[in-house]
Amino acid sequence: MVSARFVRVMLNQAFRCDAVPPELMDRLWASGWRHFGSTFFRYSHSPDADGVRTITPLRLDLDRFEPSRSQRRARRRNADLHWAFAPASLSDEARALFEIHKTRFKDNVPDDLDTFLSTDPAHVPCTCVECRVHLPDGRLIALSYLDVGAQATSAVYGVFDPAFARRSLGIFTMLLEIEHSRALGCRHYYPGYATTEPSPYDYKKQFAGLEQLDWQGGHWRPLALNPNPT
Repeated sequence: MVSARFVRVMLNQAFRCDAVPPELMDRLWASGWRHFGSTFFRYSHSPDADGVRTITPLRLDLDRFEPSRSQRRARRRNADLHWAFAPASLSDEARALFEIHKTRFKDNVPDDLDTFLSTDPAHVPCTCVECRVHLPDGRLIALSYLDVGAQATSAVYGVFDPAFARRSLGIFTMLLEIEHSRALGCRHYYPGYATTEPSPYDYKKQFAGLEQLDWQGGHWRPLALNPNPT
């Protein structure tokens, strides 16, 4: 008798590179790679206080995306804000907002914004832009970084002031990044890693048109949304 045996893919890989052309960035993202600064990585499992979580790379088919009711509400709720895309930078204002943002975390608290970006974030290792969101009085309350490839974009990191949590600024900046990606004529938007198990990053999994990478076969397949979306 032949018995079947389940083999779990375990990936934990990394490399460094300071200059990656747009077409290669597309291929790396499609294979589940991400980067912080010049360090590229991909991993399939991550331990935390509750056990080992299964990492799920996500990407959004921009042609298939339509905002949900709650996402449209988040867009309207922030209609009074001012926002703009510009070449990525590491400003004192951005670092100050990061220090406020990281007070949200109890575990795995990040050290500083420099952990996620190179010393020349607009160009190294690839083209990167930032989305800056201000109150009408000019106060910066949200900031996100977006890599730009040939036919895809990828979210690097986003921060916001927890005092404005009711505005759903994380969702709002993702919607702005999706709009910007469409305006660039891109095919895919990569919102980053999530987990198969419930986690604080489940909001990333509530976008129509999402796909997840099957580590076992290396293929992307549709991600099932919450059966009761809002």
